[in-house]
Order: sequence, then structure tokens, then C-alpha cells
Amino acid sequence: MTNAATRAEALHLTGERTVPGIPEENYWFRRHEAAYVALLPHCAGATVLEAGCGEGYGAGLIAKTARRVLALDYDVPTTEHVARRYPDVAVARANLAYLPLSGESVDVVANFQVIEHLWDQDGFLAECFRVLRPGGKMLVTTPNRLTFTPDSDTPLNPYHTRELAPSELDGLLRAAGFVVQSLHGLHHGERLRELERAYGGSIIDAQLEVVMGSLPGQAVWPAGLLTDVAAIGAEDFSVRGDDLDASLDLVAVAVRP
Repeated sequence: MTNAATRAEALHLTGERTVPGIPEENYWFRRHEAAYVALLPHCAGATVLEAGCGEGYGAGLIAKTARRVLALDYDVPTTEHVARRYPDVAVARANLAYLPLSGESVDVVANFQVIEHLWDQDGFLAECFRVLRPGGKMLVTTPNRLTFTPDSDTPLNPYHTRELAPSELDGLLRAAGFVVQSLHGLHHGERLRELERAYGGSIIDAQLEVVMGSLPGQAVWPAGLLTDVAAIGAEDFSVRGDDLDASLDLVAVAVRP
């Protein structure tokens, strides 16, 4: 597929949701994809609900190993896009405050880069607990507040309502009745650390400087930077249990007793 065709097929950018197939978005897409890849073993042979599917690439990836995937999103153009592009995924429009499933009906709930957008995080987790079968797993990824918005409890990202530190995510899950099986962090791997050094210490800041210093839709990317960003793969990130406070994103697996 040509780059132009890929852009035409891709769901439109919102300023927050990342989509595949766009070189300028590739760092964020691969960063999110890396968490899906790390958690895929928990979805093998399972009935999976993805609560907040966005563009749908994650649900499509899960569908390659799960028995069945139901993807939910509130936005109608999004659900129409997912149904069109990912035929192995069942999709429905829903408000995550009230999951349209009966109790104890799924094996896994996946919630990737979504909980930070929700006003009632406790209520959402209670709904996830309700629809999970005993022994079912809750998979959550979210930006680490300690590194994403390090100097304030108020998110700088206007799309976020409440960001979470590792202890806060752990506490939310336990308060909802879950047993936290693992709480890991996503970090840059060695190749990304090399890029960090090449771009003055932060590959993220190098990208933001281009985007934030330009009018919407008119960013001019230095050719070298765009080439480096477009070449990033999911394997350039690592998910591990050490140095959690310094992680970029939190990656949690919790079990309904």
C-alpha cells in the first residue's frame, strides 16, 4: 500500500489517538504496540473485551491469538472504521461507564491508554470486575504520571482527566477487588537510548519541538529525524519490572478472584 493510500485509509488524527501507517506518528504507535505485544500471551484462546479500542489496531492484533474479541468505543466513525478494517473483531458503540455485557461473560478486559481519559475510574474498574469471570484478567496500560506530567497533579494533556503514578494504579485496582499479578513499566530499549543521545537527551522532546513549533498540519520535519522516527519498531521498547517510577507507561495485569 502506498503512503498516500495508507493515509487515506487511516482513521483521522485527533491530537491524542495514534494510528498506524503515518511516519510522523510512528514513535507513539510503536510505543503503544509494544505493550500489546507484551500482554498478548494473556489473551491466547480467550474471550477478550477491549474497552476503548481507538483505531482498532490493538484489537486486530489481539484477534490473532484470542478466541473472540469485542471492541468498544464511544465514537461512531471509530466503530465504523474498526468494523471495516478489522473484520476479525466484533465492534460496538458503548459508553465505558456501563459496559453492555452480562456479568462474568469475558475472560480478559484490555484497557490500553484509556483509563487516564475517564472521569470515573473507580466506576469503570467496578464494571470491568463485574463482566470478568472469576480468574479473568484485567490488562491496563496508562502513561506514568511521574514521567508524563512530572511537575503537577493536573494533566498537561487536555484529553486526560487523571494520570496515575504506579502506586495509584496499584491502589485503584486493589480497591476494585482485583489481585494485582504484575505491575511493570515500559522503557526505551538500547536503540532508542542511542537516539536519545543523538537528539540531545530526548527523542520525545525532539518530536514535540517540531510539532509544537508549527501551525496545525504544517509541521516540517527534519529529514533525519523523520527517518529515525519512522524506523522505530515495537522491539525498541522493553517492558520490565525494575525502575518502575522512571518508566514511560505503566503495564498492569490484575486478576478477578
